[in-house]
Amino acid sequence: MKIRIAERFGFLVSDTGRLYGRVFDQRARQQLGLSLAQCRLLGALAAHEGEKPLSQAELADKLDLTPMGVATLCDRMQAAGWLRRVPSATDRRVNEIELLEPAFAALKSAMALGDELQQQAQQGLSPEEDAQLRALLGKVHGNLASLLSR
Repeated sequence: MKIRIAERFGFLVSDTGRLYGRVFDQRARQQLGLSLAQCRLLGALAAHEGEKPLSQAELADKLDLTPMGVATLCDRMQAAGWLRRVPSATDRRVNEIELLEPAFAALKSAMALGDELQQQAQQGLSPEEDAQLRALLGKVHGNLASLLSR
């Protein structure tokens, strides 16, 4: 019996994300000199601007990376002048990560690249289909997030 794995929901969602990530990573490296992981880290930090800075451990959890992986990313990005590590005021074992001004220009370029890729990925979808796709994926995302918080 042949299994139609490509039609299964989990495979389709996972493989679509994998393909999207690979194309984005390839383009970001070529056009911006950034990896997908670096762009995700910039985005996660920018989403917390004006709030308590995220620690490396919190970033690792948020990005589903190892703490060592985040440390390596932060090393490279700190050397490039995009972020700085600040010792936590409440726990001297913890470094909090803050974005520096050059990071915002890099993030803006990454977001423009993402917008272009989104248009290409959704080619042929009407505005109504786009809205429906986002709404449905939002529901699925919420359902899965609630399973993790139980």
